[in-house]
Parts: sequence; C-alpha cells; structure tokens
Amino acid sequence: MASPQGSVSASGAASSIIGVMNMAKEKWDSSGASEAMGRMSASIPDSTKKYVDRLFKREHLRSVAVFFGIGEERSFYVEKTPSLLVERLRHNATFFYLNYLLLTAILFFLSVITSLKALIGMAILGLAWMWLIRATQTGSLKIGTIIVPQQTATIVMGVISIFVLFCLLSSIFWWALFTSGFFVAVHGFLRDASMHKDMEDMVAMEGDMNMGGEDAAFLNVASVDQV
Repeated sequence: MASPQGSVSASGAASSIIGVMNMAKEKWDSSGASEAMGRMSASIPDSTKKYVDRLFKREHLRSVAVFFGIGEERSFYVEKTPSLLVERLRHNATFFYLNYLLLTAILFFLSVITSLKALIGMAILGLAWMWLIRATQTGSLKIGTIIVPQQTATIVMGVISIFVLFCLLSSIFWWALFTSGFFVAVHGFLRDASMHKDMEDMVAMEGDMNMGGEDAAFLNVASVDQV
C-alpha cells in the first residue's frame, strides 16, 4: 500500500509537469508561433494537402493477414522471370508502402527506447527546455550582465536541440533505416500479392441508380418472364 507521503510526492510531480506544459503552451501562443504555423499551412496548395491526405489514408494500411499472405496459397516464393519480378516489386512498393513506413517507424521507436544513451540525452534536453521556459518567464533570458530576448533564446535552443538530437539519434536512425530496408527488400522480392491487384482498380459507386425508359421496361419484362 502506497504511503501518504509517496502519494503527495507523486501528486506534486504531476502538478509540476502540468504547470510546465501549460507554461510552454502560453509561451508558444505568445510568441506568435501558432499564427506562423497557420500562415504556413494556408500557403500550402490545396492539391498538395489532398495528395498528402490521400497518401496517408487509413485504407492504404494493409492488415497483417494481407501483409503476410495468411490463408493464401504460395504467398511467398521466388519469382525467376525478370519481367514478373519487376512487376511484383512495383506492385508491392505501391500496395504496401504504408506498411513499410510503419515498420521503419516502429524499428526506430524501439531502437530509441532501448538506447540508454539516447534516453539520457533526451531527458537532459527536456530538462534544458524546462529551465529555458522558466528562465524566460519575464520575456527575456538574463545571463550575467547579458540580456537575451526570449525569441532569440528559443531559436538558439532549437538549433542546439536539433544538433543534439542528430548526434544522439543519427546512428539509431541509420540502423533502423537499413534494418527496415532489409526486411522491406525481402518482403518485396518474395511476397506475391498479385491477387490483390484488383483492389487498386476498385471504383467507389456512389449515388442512386435511376433507370427509366427502355431499361426499366426490359427489367420488368425479364422479371415477369422469370415468374
């Protein structure tokens, strides 16, 4: 059973984290970053937005059964005909691309959480951001006799964070990229998903079918003859 002192400590820690998050949100809003992001989003053409939305649609993420060909006959085999092999690679790349991206992301995430160096570095970086947020509550950062505006301090901290993350995660990123690339290559070469090609040609039929005139009369005559 947890002691009252431990419960109070946990509540205090949670309150501190929430306070820092709220403070960070207030600084983000006051800095005008939200407006800048809104203007940047508005400057993106609608065609690009629609393309990105279509690219990451949930329907393009294939199920585990489809990805591994569970229940299919000869879902994995070596194709020896070059032309058919090229067509298989093309189809798998366009049909399973979202699964391949998800596999890469999962490998990268698992690599990060299993790397003690990366976890410690990201924790220190998070503490540094918490210190910066608290130190710039008045709108500026005072270092000795030097006063740095809040926006400048935030930009410098952002550049430092990118550099630190690059040093911490570069090796993990390349390991995850090459590992996922190996699995994707094996899957792309061996997976025969030709039976799912018809899914790419499916056309959504919307609206009511309104038939009249000769077509309706023909259907009525056919139904009477059947009776």
